[in-house]
Amino acid sequence: MRIKVISSDDKQLAELARLLRERSSADEVSTMSASLERVLAIAELGDVDLLVLAQDNLDGQDVERLERLGLNLPAAAFILVSPLQTPELLLQAMRAGVREVVPSPPAAATLFPAVRRIADKRDSHANAGGKVLAFVSCKGGSGATFLATNLGYALATLENKKVCLLDLNLQFGDATLFVSEQRPHATLADVSKQIHRLDPSFLAGSMVSVTANFGILAAPEDPAFAEDVKPEHIDILLKLARRHYDFILLDVGRSLDAVSVRALDQADMIYPILQTTLPYIRDGKRLLGVFHSLDYSPAKIALIVNRHGKEGQIKLADLEKAYGMRIPLNMPNHYEAAAASVNQGVPILKLAPASPLSKALAEMAHALTGVAAGSEHARAGLLTRLFSAKRAPANLKREKLA
Repeated sequence: MRIKVISSDDKQLAELARLLRERSSADEVSTMSASLERVLAIAELGDVDLLVLAQDNLDGQDVERLERLGLNLPAAAFILVSPLQTPELLLQAMRAGVREVVPSPPAAATLFPAVRRIADKRDSHANAGGKVLAFVSCKGGSGATFLATNLGYALATLENKKVCLLDLNLQFGDATLFVSEQRPHATLADVSKQIHRLDPSFLAGSMVSVTANFGILAAPEDPAFAEDVKPEHIDILLKLARRHYDFILLDVGRSLDAVSVRALDQADMIYPILQTTLPYIRDGKRLLGVFHSLDYSPAKIALIVNRHGKEGQIKLADLEKAYGMRIPLNMPNHYEAAAASVNQGVPILKLAPASPLSKALAEMAHALTGVAAGSEHARAGLLTRLFSAKRAPANLKREKLA
């Protein structure tokens, strides 16, 4: 949060600022040595999420000033720090729009919970924004990274949504290679080491830009740097991303650790990716068992069968019987187009728009944005956009693999 601390007592001002910076290094804390009357005379206070005002008492004029300050900063929450805690002062503060009143001299035991309550309410509003979708491999080679990256491209280009993808496969993540030839100049580990600097510009500047509204934050190039990414960093990243992106896609990989579980906890939907072979089915059941132990709602989980072919020995009905649940999504097998897409680092919807796999990804993007994909109007518009995409030669080889 952007927090401004105001007090006419310089010693108190310094102590409040110290405590707030100690509470969270991710918050941007600034100070102003001024009285309430002086604050109102200042034309521009800047962007403020939380204003912490130290004031010994509130008289009638102060209440009026606080109300005017609230009109000047309609998006900001207010905390009043005062040595008086009388019912009359609390009532006056509430009428003036103050959210919390904490005693002076300030202490972490009273200030921190007040700030946390405001932050939690602010985050709950923010979480109503972008949707977090997590893709998890039931077994290595399931195609989770391919689906996550290409779905991101579909959402950005076909549905005009603002999309970011976080590569949480911290040991051997390579999501950028699937849809881009750009070399990442920053990674998730780099952002985590400078988490105190995190803002929309810093996050966007750290990502590989696939399109104007689709970026990927790459995994660390060296697995040793995976330790720089902590669960609390994921909390901060996702809270910011929800406010500035329509969709946040997570390529979780296969390993479940503290970082990936923290991300899955916050996901709106989890998509385990499997194929119709017995090893995938076995590992898929194990993964669902882990999700059950983590108390994830069944409504939060939607299995995706990748490389599905009607001629296979194991049918979708067999899978649904084995799992005891409906499998709502499947991606058709079109190995030639998928392999060409990966080898060239070109999204499959751009390389092979007529592929059944491209169509399935487009339909999924359509469904996620709330458009009835089955309607004639929606389908006509979708096919028009798909087939008007510029095709790349199918035999083109990637020039740079590293």
